[in-house]
Amino acid sequence: MGNSFTCISHEEEQRPTKSSAGRGKGGSKTRKYMRRLSLSCSGSSSTSSSKKGVIRPKKKIRERHHQDHHGHDKNSHIIQEQTLAATNLLFNQTPRNSNYVVPPNFRQSTSSSGGSGPVSAVQSPKKSTCGFVRTSSSRRKSSVNPVIKPNQELKKVEVSETKRFVLVHGGGFGAWCWYRTITLLEKHGFQVDAVDLTGSGISSTDTNTITSLAHYSKPLLHFLESLKPNEKVILVGHDFGGACISYAMEMFPTKISKAVFISAVMLANGQSTLDLFNQPLGSNDLIQQAHIFLYANGKKNPPTAVDYDRSLLRDFIFDKSPPKDLALSSVSMRPFPFAPVVEKLHVSEKNYGSIRRFYITTMEDCAIPVPLQEAMIKLNPPEQVFQLKGADHAPFFSRPQSLNRILVEIAKLPFKKSS
Repeated sequence: MGNSFTCISHEEEQRPTKSSAGRGKGGSKTRKYMRRLSLSCSGSSSTSSSKKGVIRPKKKIRERHHQDHHGHDKNSHIIQEQTLAATNLLFNQTPRNSNYVVPPNFRQSTSSSGGSGPVSAVQSPKKSTCGFVRTSSSRRKSSVNPVIKPNQELKKVEVSETKRFVLVHGGGFGAWCWYRTITLLEKHGFQVDAVDLTGSGISSTDTNTITSLAHYSKPLLHFLESLKPNEKVILVGHDFGGACISYAMEMFPTKISKAVFISAVMLANGQSTLDLFNQPLGSNDLIQQAHIFLYANGKKNPPTAVDYDRSLLRDFIFDKSPPKDLALSSVSMRPFPFAPVVEKLHVSEKNYGSIRRFYITTMEDCAIPVPLQEAMIKLNPPEQVFQLKGADHAPFFSRPQSLNRILVEIAKLPFKKSS
């Protein structure tokens, strides 16, 4: 299980071409100076001057401004962005209608307390950076292309069953990890809420005291219970958050329009998360090394929480994510409870089975490898599967805009009448 973030759009650089305007005979220095001064003060949209005194059309000015922004001001822009993100997320931005987040993983420890490529089917077997061989999928692929071109924007959603998303973080994360997704979805007309599960984010609960999936999911359940009688939401779960939204689907089937699993635990009835990772497909050396078991009740008793080895976060979860998102996660993640990991999920066809499910596969994932994701899909088939190329276990960081496109596509799928 894992976490991380960011996406950098690559804009095609344009070289400004020299204009012959303003080089005619008879133009005195004083006249040129007065003309440039007049243009700069009046905000004329026709022409402007460069620092060499050459009159250029407005279009060229925009190109120059674009280059300056991505050239000389690049470093200051990155610093400002990092500062704003860290400040807003860690101190000012309280998760919407919820609490904050925590991080976890699996390896024994002496600690006794919790301290864009296109969306398509895989064309041929390819070995991932995690050492797994990817297999082809016969499931229906998405028609959306997650590659975002510079300045390309999605149209605001016009028709959908609901315009409200509820985002549920994975193990060790918190509502803070969704900051990019929240911004993008709201920009396109959606209402977005991100919850902090118990013991995660800004929650003051000690992770070691959480003893059940119901306890861990309590903030999410309270949120759904507070919705208006006829209001529905699109429920999105990442990582271990998949088990939490599955539990909520069984408890509040009439409140959920669609459920989206993003590289998430998607359990079948009677299955636990530990059962999944005990399969040969769900284990590798990196997974075992990255997780650390915590024993708040002593080593003679079962573990109480799971944490991540911070030195392995980059390789395990954030392999494709920007350094600033890795840094944010390193100081924000908390351990996650162990009891819900071993708890078997019990769901029914009447409740859980009545909700439309969608799965988003992250193709460069080392925390929940592609073979394990495909095994979950095969055992418990959703309505549709999307493949997000170039995404690590934290697509909200590594491929935020591509992820947003898929979420918008899912939201716009027409209402499916029951037969």
